[in-house]
Amino acid sequence: MESEIRGVMTAIRGSQMLRLLLIGVLVLLLLIPAAMIGGLVSERRATRGDAVDEVTSKWGRKQLITGPALVVPYTHHRVEKDAKGQRVMREETRRLTVLPETLTIQGTIDTEVRHRGIFTVPVYRLKLQIAGRFSRPALTELDINPADVAWGRAEMGVGISDARAIQEQASLTWSGRSGSFLPGTGSFDLTDTGIHAVLPGGLPATAADFTFRLVLNGSDGVYFVPFGRETSVSLQSNWPDPSFQGNWLPTTRDVTDKGFTASWSIPFLGRNYPQAWRSEPRTDDAESKMSELVDASKFGLDLATPVDQYRMAERSTKYAGLFILLTFAAIWLVEVLGRLRVHSIQYLLVGAAMCLFFLLELALSEHLGFGRAYSLASVAVVGLIASYSLAALKSPGRAATVGGLVAALYAYLYVLLKNQDYALLIGSVGLFLMLGAIMYLTRRIDWYDAGRREK
Repeated sequence: MESEIRGVMTAIRGSQMLRLLLIGVLVLLLLIPAAMIGGLVSERRATRGDAVDEVTSKWGRKQLITGPALVVPYTHHRVEKDAKGQRVMREETRRLTVLPETLTIQGTIDTEVRHRGIFTVPVYRLKLQIAGRFSRPALTELDINPADVAWGRAEMGVGISDARAIQEQASLTWSGRSGSFLPGTGSFDLTDTGIHAVLPGGLPATAADFTFRLVLNGSDGVYFVPFGRETSVSLQSNWPDPSFQGNWLPTTRDVTDKGFTASWSIPFLGRNYPQAWRSEPRTDDAESKMSELVDASKFGLDLATPVDQYRMAERSTKYAGLFILLTFAAIWLVEVLGRLRVHSIQYLLVGAAMCLFFLLELALSEHLGFGRAYSLASVAVVGLIASYSLAALKSPGRAATVGGLVAALYAYLYVLLKNQDYALLIGSVGLFLMLGAIMYLTRRIDWYDAGRREK
């Protein structure tokens, strides 16, 4: 009876199918620490986000320039019935919003990097020269009596998403006259924060040219809205990695290692709001709709980080299970071809080393950048696995085979991470080739005989 039990146990230990199932269980077990490292990546990203918020809250956040626009009060007449049923003429003051005929913006974005602990935050100082021309709109098309419009009380409003970051007093030159901007957006209600100026002399009967300068601090990016019938924006910066966003891309751009220049030329036909509109009785829905239309027309750029180490680390952890499985498959293949016996604990230790790679990659990338961190972590883990395989597999050649395969896997992973658009294609072809290699190397193995051999 005892000999029969021993025979059954020997058969179980010699079963390659059961060993494969055990390897699969070990892979699933090692996915637990890999998932914990993935959670740590999210935690460190949140910590960096807190550091970025702390810096930008004091320096200046992403800037959106909305305007300039003229806001002109006018008298609206309406007839209604009083309590006795008599027709009574009522008057109320409403607003006419007029956008410029031409709008030209020229600016420079001088960037620098601020530090908060181990984290770096790119910020900038934005210098803008804004010029253009306003003309009186066709009031008959807006159903407004020209005599009811108070052109002498017109205001110019400029929306600035983070007006707190204005660095210099802004002065307005309007039709040859000088004026000063005041805090707040005044009657310009498309945005909550900004500046406004009471126009000296109002809007002339023909047209009026204007110009003013803005100096702002900001971070992350800068955006504009195409308020002109013809809007032209030209920017230059020392930031080498712009990410152009919004409803329009630059008509011309030149990006080098030393910075970029970009120009936009936008006609008003591409947006979804007119050159002038009148305010209706104040309703939240009407204001919200116009604000959404204006916000949808914004364009500009983000100051992109060339390599986001947290995004790369998060993507790499998604391949943890696959890489542990392939490494175990390599060891198992060496075990089968070399007629060795590798203990489950040895598999587990190799898998732990591979999980440690992702932790090293994350920790080092916060100090050295992703490329260097990836290289150091992969060299350390490959060296650890190769030296351990030398003792476990009892052959320098076999250890070199396992170490070389792991090194190839990490090189392959790096290619996947750097080529996100082709990751699916590269991954599919790579898995096909790996499976083909395993099938080729094991094509002459008699699995029934391998299962009967006593290890």
